[in-house]
Amino acid sequence: MSLPVHTLGRESIHTVWDASLPPALRVWPGDTVVLDTLDASYGGVARQVQAGRHPELPPELATLIAAGAYLERFPTADISTHSLRGHPLNGPVFVEDAEPGDTLVIDVLDVQPAAWGWTGCRPNGIGLLDAELAGELGEGYTHFWDLRAGSHADFLPGIRLPLAPFPGVLGLAPAAPGPHSTSPPRRVGGNMDVRQLVAGSTLYLPVEVTGALLSAGDLHAAQGDGELSGTGIETEGRLTLRLSLRKGWPIDSPQMRAPPEPTALWSGGSYLVTGHAPDLMEAARIALRGLLAHMRREYGLSLPHAYVLASACVDLRISQIVDAPNYTVSALLPLSIFQPEMNNQR
Repeated sequence: MSLPVHTLGRESIHTVWDASLPPALRVWPGDTVVLDTLDASYGGVARQVQAGRHPELPPELATLIAAGAYLERFPTADISTHSLRGHPLNGPVFVEDAEPGDTLVIDVLDVQPAAWGWTGCRPNGIGLLDAELAGELGEGYTHFWDLRAGSHADFLPGIRLPLAPFPGVLGLAPAAPGPHSTSPPRRVGGNMDVRQLVAGSTLYLPVEVTGALLSAGDLHAAQGDGELSGTGIETEGRLTLRLSLRKGWPIDSPQMRAPPEPTALWSGGSYLVTGHAPDLMEAARIALRGLLAHMRREYGLSLPHAYVLASACVDLRISQIVDAPNYTVSALLPLSIFQPEMNNQR
């Protein structure tokens, strides 16, 4: 006998972590939950297109983006019952028999992004640019992606990125009285932005409150390890999860079982730039600065184009943390995204 499947529409969107929020749904271990999600801007980027603020868009894509019938239901004002606003999350989902000390097991069965997405960079945003390069961004830049192919999205002529969608935010309510911002990840998960959390993965989260109170959102159609500009390919969509429990199997932080790389993104090798500094953030900025310079020089990209492309596909890796006084961070650019005519420029 098949176990129940439950669906939560966007009417259950909330914007904070708070164990006092009433559950939008109650399920039993083994049940499957389908969550409809908003993008990180609450539909705000689509409303900009509706208002004609992006005349550079091809008419067909602009019409597609502006067609979301739900947009007027989520105004730019705070939709939360709290003054604290964060990511738009769907839930909470109450899991029967879940108690503090248990582990919630979340099998990611499917992640379906919308037909379009966006990646942004802002001079005063949360990205990794140093102050000098941030000053070159001007007012910032928003790149729109046509995701209708399903398997890939074209960035600029000669540059094609494979898609590997995942939820940027997936977590449980913390026990500490709320509300809590959704921005920082926590012991119980949340805004982890782990790109390996694709369909076929399993996430393990420690339960701190009765019922676990799971919420999720912030889907990304693709992202590099690091989310360098502060955004991946942001998109609305549909997330399908199967929930189960491990009793008497406590953990202290999120753990996961990840499938193999979901695409051939790294099959062509990489161009790698290293940064060395006694501070990990500074080492990462040095590596990113060098890689952006390479992308501008070798492929003729503008700074905003290089920055948002890096956020969508470049991986930051800690190469060593034992050679005092400097840490080494490497920024890896996958070469498979460049079509032959682009690689011939090198």
